[in-house]
Amino acid sequence: MSSNNTVLRLEAEDVRGLNDGINFKKNQEDGKCYIIYKVKDKIRACVNQCKHQGGLFIKDIEDLDGRTVRCTKHYWKLNVATMEYVNPPDSFMQDELVLSDTDGSLELVELNPPDPWTAEPREAQELHAGEITLTYITHACMELKAGNKRMMFDPWLIGPAFARGWWLLHEPPSDAMDRLSQADLIYISHMHSDHLSYPTLQRLSKKRPDIPIYVGDTSRPVFWYLEKSGVNLTNINVVPFGVWQNVDEHLRFMILMDGIHPEMDTCLIVEYKGHMILNTVDCTRPNNGRLPHGVDVMMSDFAGGASGFPMTFHGGKYTESWKADFIKNERKKLLNYKTQLVKSLQPKIYCPFAGYFTEAHPSDRYIKETNSKNSAADLNESIRKSCPNILTWTPVPGSVLDLALALKDPSNRVITEPPNGTKIFKDSWDFDLYLDELKASASAEIFKYKSWIQFYYNWAGFKDYNLVIRVTETDDDFKPLKGGYDYLVDFLDLSFPAVRPKRDHAYEEIKNRVNVMRMSRDPDVYHHKFWNHFQIELPLLQIFLNIYI
Repeated sequence: MSSNNTVLRLEAEDVRGLNDGINFKKNQEDGKCYIIYKVKDKIRACVNQCKHQGGLFIKDIEDLDGRTVRCTKHYWKLNVATMEYVNPPDSFMQDELVLSDTDGSLELVELNPPDPWTAEPREAQELHAGEITLTYITHACMELKAGNKRMMFDPWLIGPAFARGWWLLHEPPSDAMDRLSQADLIYISHMHSDHLSYPTLQRLSKKRPDIPIYVGDTSRPVFWYLEKSGVNLTNINVVPFGVWQNVDEHLRFMILMDGIHPEMDTCLIVEYKGHMILNTVDCTRPNNGRLPHGVDVMMSDFAGGASGFPMTFHGGKYTESWKADFIKNERKKLLNYKTQLVKSLQPKIYCPFAGYFTEAHPSDRYIKETNSKNSAADLNESIRKSCPNILTWTPVPGSVLDLALALKDPSNRVITEPPNGTKIFKDSWDFDLYLDELKASASAEIFKYKSWIQFYYNWAGFKDYNLVIRVTETDDDFKPLKGGYDYLVDFLDLSFPAVRPKRDHAYEEIKNRVNVMRMSRDPDVYHHKFWNHFQIELPLLQIFLNIYI
């Protein structure tokens, strides 16, 4: 059953003292912060926490109407009069608190739905050595052995991700593909290609096409591209969120959604004999911030360093020094955020993973040198300082954590490292094998005729938005490609003008080479609705292009 929780109470005198406009309030007992917006006799309230990455809102010095607040982390802005985020526009709505008014006093009430993992609770049983082990493979791929079952998470074992943008930093164990094909089940968290790796799955499908694969029931199907990819996997299971999936009498798992990207991203709880393992993967706000406390093992991403913003931006404020300062501050914020998240959840053991990638291709040298990332060791050091009671694990390929040993005596030898001389870091990536296929796609017959441009954008269906973009095809150095396309798209009416329209409009220039875009924008505003559409809201139907010469 759901329950309601009073998170803040204001006595009648405090209510009368509320200012018109924005009021910041703090619960002195637990330190949690809230925003109350008052206009005349109407009041709205919410938790003072940004939906993006949990930052605290403060007064927005650019706000002239007394309605918006600004996040201290990434400068997102929330209009508390409407509970809509206004920067980025067309993005999210803030969750409101319920108000209870009694004799002039005011209670802020949070509706608490039951936590799904508490359904059918199981007491933790004593484990034997070797009964639960976690073996790190590479990036976000971990093998979980629980009893006589083996489960694999997010197998990216070969090839690049994001076209040619990311390559594996770590060398997977030599038997990684055999381990994958012999697993009892596989969990894939979301469609990003460092988690849903078609080169890996193609090789897997030749060994064992009927291997059980589990994904969450996201509105954008994880495997929407499967049929077109030609990968023959025949046992994909789409399961609802927050429901236990029983593997055997002792092992079960539950997939949960991301609070920021519920249409795409997921995370996972695995339980064996009452012992829980929480894998939040890449979720920005896993399960909207409601997670089990005191789990035996918690795993999450750590690095940051996605290879687009701001490395590929130019013009205006985007100088090299601005980029360096921005990236340094972002990594520091992420480090603090992850530390605080782990501190709040108090797992017995924490392992940072899902961040071991590198921009290895020579053409991406600038991005690699500019795009500094957090290290797992740095995050674990921060956690040990903040929470010395939590055991941290910085994994290398082939290292094994024995949960039974860790729970009995975490100061003892609970992690088995790979043998001396084991190759840890990759030093070659076989670029040509994978890039030749990309080049073949880019040189397909349809791209010889300009009519593909109008056909594609009409198929994509994004319009009624006051944005004009200019797309220019370039070489690897972002120089205009001889004979390449250079065109404008006006998304207000989905037209393709020869010159920019004279009305006021947002404008972006996109220099486009395979996998990497270089951008400028005026005004400097993130168009969430535009990018979100082209990332996850494209039609699921395949397109067929007829070219008439």
